[in-house]
Amino acid sequence: MYPVSIVGAGPGDPDLLTVKAHRLIEEANVILHDNLVSDTIMTINTDGEKIYVGRKFGDTSDQIERQQKINELLEANYLLGKKVVRLKSGDPYVYGRAAEEARYLTSKKIPFQVIPGISAALAAANIFNIPITERNKSNAMLICTAHTADYSFEQLTGIAHMLKAGNTISIYMGLKSLHRIIPKLLEVCKDDTIPVNAASNVSRVHQEIITGTLGSIEEQIKNSALQMPVVLIIGANPIL
Repeated sequence: MYPVSIVGAGPGDPDLLTVKAHRLIEEANVILHDNLVSDTIMTINTDGEKIYVGRKFGDTSDQIERQQKINELLEANYLLGKKVVRLKSGDPYVYGRAAEEARYLTSKKIPFQVIPGISAALAAANIFNIPITERNKSNAMLICTAHTADYSFEQLTGIAHMLKAGNTISIYMGLKSLHRIIPKLLEVCKDDTIPVNAASNVSRVHQEIITGTLGSIEEQIKNSALQMPVVLIIGANPIL
């Protein structure tokens, strides 16, 4: 029996896959894949069954039921003796919900392995030359999601204080929540010149970045055709 492989597909460019991730994808008999896994990565496997189990923005389906279905598919295909890959965009343990699947597999005594992938914030920082940590400027980067703005203003205030202290913050899935995030950051930091980078489709053919400030970024994005997925990197300027 083969262990289930929970694999990070990275931001989309197949050249950024780990060697192990590429091999497991290529050899898989069945791949359960998310919405943001790129088509070029999916074409690595030519013979296996591909099952879409992703979730798109605006999806109102019951997430507990969806996750349970994924868990059961992993178990069923493992018991059939297949090489099973659960393919997630970015890194499995960075907003990839790998923990839920790992706990389920553990409860069923099903062996599994987790293969890291390059998370979008790290990919964007390197591709667009944004030093997210730099001597005498920033010694930490915080990764969070825009859900912080939707559900916990107390947490968002804490994040703003980290930015004020000189740290870099990266916000995933934040494009539709800028109207909540930016005012809180401005309220705490009281500096509308802090740099903001909005990176779209990182590492893919149509990748794009808009660089502005806390004071300008909302208007810049409003006047653009920036497409999701977007990751925000706040507090560091690109090296141009």
